[in-house]
Amino acid sequence: MAAPALAQGSGPTPALANRQLADSVKEAEATRLMHSLRCIQCQGQSIADSDAPMAASMRAEVRQQIAAGQDPETIRTWMIDRYGEWVSFEPDMKGAGLLLWLTPLIVLLVSLWLARGLFRRRT
Repeated sequence: MAAPALAQGSGPTPALANRQLADSVKEAEATRLMHSLRCIQCQGQSIADSDAPMAASMRAEVRQQIAAGQDPETIRTWMIDRYGEWVSFEPDMKGAGLLLWLTPLIVLLVSLWLARGLFRRRT
């Protein structure tokens, strides 16, 4: 019966998960980046907004790398390589990301084509 309670992150929260960086410019970069990355546990929230233990680990990793002088785009690429394209709220325009960007356009074109066919038959 205690399995669900024990399944909640049992390890300690990483130090930088909930503590801002001393440098306000670096913290602003980290915050922007954290808002563009999706929590893989919550799936609908950014890691900046999520209280999940996994999001805390991801926030700490972002802050550690920003504090070490890494470029935010390099960190974003590293996160995508580690967790997959899905972790990004802004998918790249290549591979599966291209399909995500083109799907609404394809659905719209097919819908217009079908609607055109329906209206032609009625006249």
